[in-house]
Amino acid sequence: MKRLVKAAALTLTLAMTAVSAGCGSSDEENTLTVAYAPNESTEQSVDARNGLAEDLKAELGMEVEEIQATDYNAIIEALRTGKADLAYMGPLAIALGNERAGVEPIAMKADFGDKSQAIYHSLLVTNSANEDINSITDIKGKTIAFVDPDSTSGNLIPTAEIINAFPDENLTSEMLHTNGEFFEAASYSGKHQAGLQAVAMGDVDVAPISDQILASEIENGNVNEEDIKIIHTSGDIPAEGMVVRGDLDPELKQQLQDFLINYDNEEYFDKVIKNPDARFVESDLSDYQAIIELNDLLNSEE
Repeated sequence: MKRLVKAAALTLTLAMTAVSAGCGSSDEENTLTVAYAPNESTEQSVDARNGLAEDLKAELGMEVEEIQATDYNAIIEALRTGKADLAYMGPLAIALGNERAGVEPIAMKADFGDKSQAIYHSLLVTNSANEDINSITDIKGKTIAFVDPDSTSGNLIPTAEIINAFPDENLTSEMLHTNGEFFEAASYSGKHQAGLQAVAMGDVDVAPISDQILASEIENGNVNEEDIKIIHTSGDIPAEGMVVRGDLDPELKQQLQDFLINYDNEEYFDKVIKNPDARFVESDLSDYQAIIELNDLLNSEE
């Protein structure tokens, strides 16, 4: 299994890696509903999200509604049941959404609109005061706050990276998420920002976080850079992307894709996407094949 995980991780590097039943209004013919996860639902993002909604409304000639989900699983369910039409999701959530609900990626973020730069990284961070934690090999027996079961940089990738870092432990994903097995305690924070704050306040020893979210949190003054120590950086991960529900009208789907890959609102990419230099590029499920394979591999060993 360890060799397979390493192979999948190498493939990934080479390939580059609660909505309630009444929240959405996709059943209304002239309303498009966009769903966001907690990571994209911060105080700084609200106005920028509204800007996208207004721009979409003007482009499509239909009402655009935004909903905030509690987690990626809720977004997938909203897309499956038609309570949401469009959503911004991480790579693992896209893979799971396709499997569970037939969702289709139509655009992904990329630095400067260059698809070769449609990547990001998962970091493991600790409080800078933790002198005994300086690398991934120092985390055994510590406490950790993963982000969300369906988070790529907050769960899937750090799980694989930890398994690879301890080849003699014969670790599985289940062991890493069970208190007392490998970590003293393992939990889910719900969003990257919450895990980061838990580390900054000393409530947990280690947390995974997207490198772009960490940069955004530091830039916005939500955490002091000197309080955080990066102890591990993953290989390349295919970037997050916009998806549509599988049964969306093909003409509307094409309109949305055309709008997104030509969208040039820097405030939106700065405040919502966490990268002011990013833009959307065309995408499909093949961009996330390495994530699909890695997730299947880890789950097959449970």
